[in-house]
Amino acid sequence: MTSGVPRTVKAVSTPELVRLDSQAIEFRLNRNHGAGWLTRYADPEATHFLRPFLLHRLSHRPEVSPHVRCMLLLRMRDGQQIFSLLDVMPASFDALPDTLDAAAMARIVHLLDHGGLPTQAEWASGNT
Repeated sequence: MTSGVPRTVKAVSTPELVRLDSQAIEFRLNRNHGAGWLTRYADPEATHFLRPFLLHRLSHRPEVSPHVRCMLLLRMRDGQQIFSLLDVMPASFDALPDTLDAAAMARIVHLLDHGGLPTQAEWASGNT
């Protein structure tokens, strides 16, 4: 990974997202959903989208610094799309395939930036 924030959007399946979330929990990264949360609430058949926006550096934890903080467009079992965050290790992010064309990435970026999506916390307060 270069020293800057990757300028891309990556599509991920629910099983892959659960794996990335489990890795964030294992490495004690701040932005994760908690054990079992995605399995319980995310649509198991959906494609979700990760958009990096920050390389998070932790001087007191060099073994996980930097890691990629991503905006997450997440589809829930009830069909609603929500906004969340997920911290991803650089090698794990880089290993995700690039499957989206520029137009699809632009639509997702626009939705994440301007779509008025409920946050994970807002969605959870009305659905758990």
